[in-house]
Amino acid sequence: MASRATQILRSKLSGACDLEQQIEAFVEHYNHQRYHESLNNVTPADAYFGRAQSVIQQRERIKRQTIEYRRLQHRKLAA
Repeated sequence: MASRATQILRSKLSGACDLEQQIEAFVEHYNHQRYHESLNNVTPADAYFGRAQSVIQQRERIKRQTIEYRRLQHRKLAA
C-alpha cells in the first residue's frame, strides 16, 4: 500500500502530464486548425510557412466556381 504522500505525488504528476497534453493539443489547434482574422483567415502555420497566398487564391478559385455553378443552376430553374 502506497503512502499518502506517494499517492498525492502520483496524482500531481498525472495532472501535470494531463495539463501538458492539453496545452500541446491547444497549441496544435491554435496554430494549425484555427483561422485568424488578422491573418486574412489563414492559420498561423500557413502564414509562417508561406502558404497564406496559396490558400487565399485556392479559396477565391473555389468561390468563383461555386458562384458560377449556382448561376447555372438558377438559369436552369428559371428557363
